[in-house]
Amino acid sequence: MKRILTLSAILLVSFITAYGASSDTPRPEYPRPQFERAEWINLNGTWSYTFDFSKSGAEKNFQNSDGFNDKITVPFCPESKLSGVKYTDFIEAMWYQRKLDIPAAWSGKRVILHFGAVDYQSTLYIDGKLVGMHYGGTSSFEYDITKYIVSGQQQNLVLGIVDNLRSNEQPGGKQCSNLKSAGCSYTRTTGIWQTVWLEAVAKNGLKNCFVLPDLDNSKFSFQPNFYGLERGMKLKIKVLDGTKIVGQQEMAAAQNIPCNISIKNPKTWSPESPFLYDVVYQVLDKQNVVIDEVKGYAGMRKIHIEGNKLYLNNQPIFLRFVLDQGFYPDGIWTAPTDEALKHDIQMSMEAGFNGARLHQKVFEERFHYWADKLGYLTWGESSSWGINNSSIESARNFLSEWNEIVLRDRNFPSIIGWTPFNETGGSVQHNRMLSDVVNATKMIDPTRPVNDASGYFHVMTDLYTAHNYEQNPESLKTQLTPTQKTPVFNNNQKQAPYEGQPYFLDEYGGIKWVAGQAFAENTWGYGQGPKTLDELYDRLEKLTDVILDTEYMSGYCYTQLTDVEQEQNGVYNYDRTKKFDMTRIHKIFSKQPASFSNHSK
Repeated sequence: MKRILTLSAILLVSFITAYGASSDTPRPEYPRPQFERAEWINLNGTWSYTFDFSKSGAEKNFQNSDGFNDKITVPFCPESKLSGVKYTDFIEAMWYQRKLDIPAAWSGKRVILHFGAVDYQSTLYIDGKLVGMHYGGTSSFEYDITKYIVSGQQQNLVLGIVDNLRSNEQPGGKQCSNLKSAGCSYTRTTGIWQTVWLEAVAKNGLKNCFVLPDLDNSKFSFQPNFYGLERGMKLKIKVLDGTKIVGQQEMAAAQNIPCNISIKNPKTWSPESPFLYDVVYQVLDKQNVVIDEVKGYAGMRKIHIEGNKLYLNNQPIFLRFVLDQGFYPDGIWTAPTDEALKHDIQMSMEAGFNGARLHQKVFEERFHYWADKLGYLTWGESSSWGINNSSIESARNFLSEWNEIVLRDRNFPSIIGWTPFNETGGSVQHNRMLSDVVNATKMIDPTRPVNDASGYFHVMTDLYTAHNYEQNPESLKTQLTPTQKTPVFNNNQKQAPYEGQPYFLDEYGGIKWVAGQAFAENTWGYGQGPKTLDELYDRLEKLTDVILDTEYMSGYCYTQLTDVEQEQNGVYNYDRTKKFDMTRIHKIFSKQPASFSNHSK
């Protein structure tokens, strides 16, 4: 039976299908490029809000509010300039409100409400009815709100926020626990800070799909997960090179049962040639009618370890990484535009780096999309700072959020490793937490190596990492030179001993240089800053050469891509303008050891 649509409904669906958002909507692009549907509505823009400093909003019936007095621009946090609020003191609770207009054409479908990220605890109400709660400031989540709405009518959305950064029980990353930014900590982020959107999905549509590239056997393995199943349903997957179908398969729909598609003479994804196959997923009902279609992409690449080297597509690779903290002067954790995400990667590549350690922040999916498109390697990390490593409550909060992070991002070929923690210290509970997190990561994604904790203290790790901000090249050489007692440099003799893993100095340098006026009175960088640019270039090159000449080294990570507020040791200024002669900088960071001749981009 065919559904007859009114002309207005047809026009509305056409508008949503073509654009998803109006031209003046902030961050209008589709937020999930690996899993894209046609019918969606971007909810970014003007919302009403109120702060709830007394945390009594529920008692005041805020969940039924038809609109608060103040306005905020979503998806920018209230601390940011782009939100229109710019309130930078602590916000332990606040409320958002906006209206939802559900197209009549969505009747009979699931209506899914997506949140890119909300920091930290959020509670969702539709027309005053409790829909659900989510914990975790950097992971994406969704609600099936079908039973709470009526297609063709307007509903009222209210979102309550609790963000107790100073509790030491929730991950906060580099958000400062003092009023003013200091040291390695910066302006806070509260509430919604990534795109919010609605999506229409068939009742038995595809929920997600884990893509496993198998380079050695020239195939992709797709593991689907459906919102619902009925007997007779089928899943059809097509893999395309441009407009040419290079592989396809149709199978009975089943939860997490692999669909394997062989690819003849596969094209690999690498920094030199970041080729991506287009993928089309179709769900068919028992009458063989397509009820759901999703478009995505996949990269054929392999990452593995042999001895003390990391291999990409069966060739050893030396990582020339930069520390990227993902802060923006006007958006804090949120990039002002999609182009800004792409530009950060291009800046890094211009400086000679082949990738980044994404530091103490979970980057949005659009960043990973551009990394995939441009051939830019990354390690995925969490915002682990802020938790008490000896607390069971902290462990619980961290593990649930980290699981969501890995599940969301495990299909991006540019991510070649996971780093759940940074600079942790040892205790019985801490060691147990690291072990549990490593094991959970490997169960969710068995394809990538895990660096349990960057620097300071390892418990069980595939990659051995350390931090060293020594500013004298000769002293650094002495510290990195193996001895009988210490075969590799490490930060703590009590940690798990080195067992021959690939070794990375994944923080070094951090040379202070202020181009123009200092950001703040507490501006700083590591060590004594050089007096001239020539002295800086000389120090930078000699420090880097020491690392390149250390035989057991598999890569480095320089601190950092841009200045961040008072920490002015970036290759670029905080506003992304240039500080240095990029030809000289590129010459330094594009070097690599002679034994790593491949993947030189």
